[in-house]
Amino acid sequence: MRTLLITGPGGSGRTTVAAATALAAARAGGRVLLLGTDRTDTLGAVLGTPVGTAPGEVAEGLTARRVDAGEDFRADLAALQDRAASALDLLGASRLDPEGFGPLPGAEELSVLRALRDAALSPAYDLLVVDLPPAERALALFTLPEDLRRALRGLLPPERQAARALRPVLGRLAGVPMPAEWLYGTAARWDTELAAVEAVLADRHTTVRLVAEPGPAGAAAVRTAGLGLALRGLRTDVLVAGRVLPESVEDSWLAGPVAQQRKTLDEWRQTYDVRPVAHLGRDPRGPDDLTALAVPGVPAAPDASASAAFAASGGRAGPAPAEWPVTDRLADDGVLVWHIPLPGARREELDLIRHGDEIAVTAGPFRRTVPLPSALRRCTVDGAALREDELRIRFRPDPRLWPRTP
Repeated sequence: MRTLLITGPGGSGRTTVAAATALAAARAGGRVLLLGTDRTDTLGAVLGTPVGTAPGEVAEGLTARRVDAGEDFRADLAALQDRAASALDLLGASRLDPEGFGPLPGAEELSVLRALRDAALSPAYDLLVVDLPPAERALALFTLPEDLRRALRGLLPPERQAARALRPVLGRLAGVPMPAEWLYGTAARWDTELAAVEAVLADRHTTVRLVAEPGPAGAAAVRTAGLGLALRGLRTDVLVAGRVLPESVEDSWLAGPVAQQRKTLDEWRQTYDVRPVAHLGRDPRGPDDLTALAVPGVPAAPDASASAAFAASGGRAGPAPAEWPVTDRLADDGVLVWHIPLPGARREELDLIRHGDEIAVTAGPFRRTVPLPSALRRCTVDGAALREDELRIRFRPDPRLWPRTP
């Protein structure tokens, strides 16, 4: 399955573009699932057909559903209490009634990630189109699986599970049940589920489609979003420039906005494949308006063998490492250079910190900690520079670790 993640600044028309893209793909013969992440039915308003939390056909070949964070949270709370029953009994704690609670902070993001994982593994569709939250929240969502897995490994390192066989003995000696078994089991299950989400995001058939209005505000938002996506290693297929005004306007009042959008479009074309979508003069509603937008198409779905292999793994394969190349300049300069594409980055917004075999890269408001390629782990950092929208980090071999040449 191909996965298309659609986001952009708030109010840029990303939901409209998501619905139009999904409808166009379905009319081209694909089996499409459109996943909405808004709490309210914004997709239904655009499609002209209500979209519920259960999958439902809204057009021929097009199925749509919304994420229900409340329902997911209540199910998780009930399951957690079942797994922790012995610990709760030991503490004399009463069980909570899931029906009396709404989703806690963070539950909505986890529900979206779970829905994304489950939909991407479904063999029933050729294309998954996800109407994500605004870019700022979407970028935070993309960081969540990797950061949560890192936190889990720090709090409950896998090597500590080597003593699992001793816990029943310790429990009998202490005379009380030991809760660590369910705790490690829960951590292992969460790690597997988060790895599946990472695999979906890192899959070569997953791309992000940015949506923004051409203008000063849109330009600033796209620069920030593009920087965050690049740091996560996520691929952008096109930049949809929405609500584009016609160039041949007679109203002098519109001459200024038209000039601004022309300038922004020219700047965007230096970095992105820009696809302008004309302003209809009204808010698009229903299939006819969505078709009139003429949104860019979606590339053909991946071959069945690739999708089958991914589904067979249950999404547990984990993401591929970031495709940041290392060039060998040992012969000329005595260094290796790691190239990290960061379009739109500014020198004063960059920071690097090495932690053992990992390096933390900060670019603007974004931060990511990634493992070093094996060759660079035997080197020391020798400096860095930002050139041509690319962060180039120099590594010099450590004589204590680098293999000696005969």
